[in-house]
Amino acid sequence: MNPLQSRLAARVAEAPVPAAEVMALALYDPDHGYYRRAEGPWGFDGKDYYTALDLGPLLGQTLALRLEAAWERLGRPARFTALEPGAGRGWLGRDLLNAVSGPFAEALVYVHRDDNPAAKMAAKTALAPFLAANRARLAAETEPLEPFLGCVFSNELFDALPAQPWRWDGTRWVREVLAAEGPEWQAAEPGAAGAWFTQHSDGLEPGDGSLWCEALPGLVHDLAAPLTAGLFLTIDYGESAARLLAKGADLRRFKAHTVDGKWHEDLGEADLTADVDFTRLAHLLEGQGLKELAHVELSKWIRTHAPLDEWGAGWMALPEAQRLKRMENLLQLTLPGQMGSRFRVLEGWKG
Repeated sequence: MNPLQSRLAARVAEAPVPAAEVMALALYDPDHGYYRRAEGPWGFDGKDYYTALDLGPLLGQTLALRLEAAWERLGRPARFTALEPGAGRGWLGRDLLNAVSGPFAEALVYVHRDDNPAAKMAAKTALAPFLAANRARLAAETEPLEPFLGCVFSNELFDALPAQPWRWDGTRWVREVLAAEGPEWQAAEPGAAGAWFTQHSDGLEPGDGSLWCEALPGLVHDLAAPLTAGLFLTIDYGESAARLLAKGADLRRFKAHTVDGKWHEDLGEADLTADVDFTRLAHLLEGQGLKELAHVELSKWIRTHAPLDEWGAGWMALPEAQRLKRMENLLQLTLPGQMGSRFRVLEGWKG
C-alpha cells in the first residue's frame, strides 16, 4: 500500500471521503501526488497516456493561426502575451512559437505556467531557444498575473480539476464517496450543484448525473480577469451540461494507456480526469466579460482553422516517413472515433 492509500485508509476508517477529495489528494498531494512526481506521465511506451502534442505539430500550427487572427483583431499590438496554464512539457508552446513568423512573431511572448516538477524540467528543454531569446518565460502558478493583451489558452487543463460525481436516484441526489469497503453512493445535500443540474435537465431520470468542480469559478476568474482584451481558448474532454447529465458522467482513471472507472485504485500512481461541463465553463467566462462564446468538436475546429492547404502543398516533397507521420497527425485529430471527436474547443472574446 502506497503512502496516499495508507493515509486514506485511516481516514475512511473514521468516515467516508468524497470522491473529489480523493482526486485532489491523488493528483496534487505535495509529496506523493501524481502531478508532483519527478517523472512525467506523457508519451507512449512505459507511460500512462499521450496527448495531441505527441502526434505532431498540427495542433500548435492551428493555434498559431488563431492567435495571429486575434492579434490582428486587437490592432497588431507591439506585445501579445500568450498565457498557457497547465502547460505541461511546453510542447504546445514550442509548436506555436515554431509556427509563427514576421511581425506577429516579434510581438508574441509565450508564458508557460505549470508547477509540476517534471513539466518544468521538460519545458526548459523544449523551450530553450525561445527562453534564451526572451520570446518565452516560465511562470509559477502562485505568481500574480498582471493585466495583459493577448490570449489565455490551455490543453487538458480543466479535466484535471478535482470534481465530485453526483447521481439522481429517482427521489434524491447521491454523491460518490470512498468508504472502507470501496466506492459507494450516499445521500447528501447537493447545494449549487443540484440547482445547476436541475436547471439544465428536461426532467431528471434515475441514473442521470454529472460532475461538479468547486474550484472552477476561482480558476476561471484567476485566468480571465487579467486578460484585458483578447482570446480565451481551451481544448478539453467534455460536453454540454445536458449531455453530461444524460450519460451520468463519472471520474476516469488513466494508467498504462488503459482507461476505466477505478478512480480509487493506484492513488498517486495513475491519472484521474473528469469531463468538463462546457455549459458551465462558458457561463463562468461570460461572468468575466467574455462574449462570442462557443464550443465545437476538436475535429471540426481543425478542419476549419488548420493550415491544411499549406500541408497539402508540401506533402510530396517530404520523405515517406514524415508523410506518414503527418497523415497520422491529421487523421487522429479529424476522424470520427479518434482524438478529434473526444475533445472540444471553446473560444471566447474579451474587449
